[in-house]
Amino acid sequence: MTVDDVVLAANGDAAAFERVYHAHVPRVHSLARRMAGPEAAEDLTQDVFVRAWQKLGTFRGESSFGTWLHRLAVNVIVERFRALGVARNRFLPDAEPVLEVLPAPPRSRPDLGMDLQAAMDRLPPGARTIFVLHDVEGYRHEEIATMLGVSAGTSKSQLHRARQTLRQTLNADRPQMSRR
Repeated sequence: MTVDDVVLAANGDAAAFERVYHAHVPRVHSLARRMAGPEAAEDLTQDVFVRAWQKLGTFRGESSFGTWLHRLAVNVIVERFRALGVARNRFLPDAEPVLEVLPAPPRSRPDLGMDLQAAMDRLPPGARTIFVLHDVEGYRHEEIATMLGVSAGTSKSQLHRARQTLRQTLNADRPQMSRR
């Protein structure tokens, strides 16, 4: 992929857009997986590239294309969370807040250790989103607050909860070593 591919794609060249897609799909898919979990990553990745095709004409080149696409991907994923939140509130008005609920971990093989990605996959979606945006992607709390429509304090407290939950999950799944 070259910079010319982005320009050609912006002018409607589908072959150029395919080259752009293949150059950037691993990073976008990885971001979607970290933010939304493995079950939603494929759909979100496709949504991001559909939106990129639609909005390619708005890319002004003020930053690298990769940076523009990353920001677009974050926005698409955050929009999905908002839409799901509205739907969840419509159908489950008395449900507990999603950030307060953590499903019990499956225990098919308790002797296996758990890696960080698996622990992140078990976080509630909102906590995972804030953790990924802050600790993995490097956004500041103020930026996260703007993206998610929450206060910076909420972002900080949810990040703290996500880290605590990850720590507890990772420690609970670690085999206990006996002291001699």
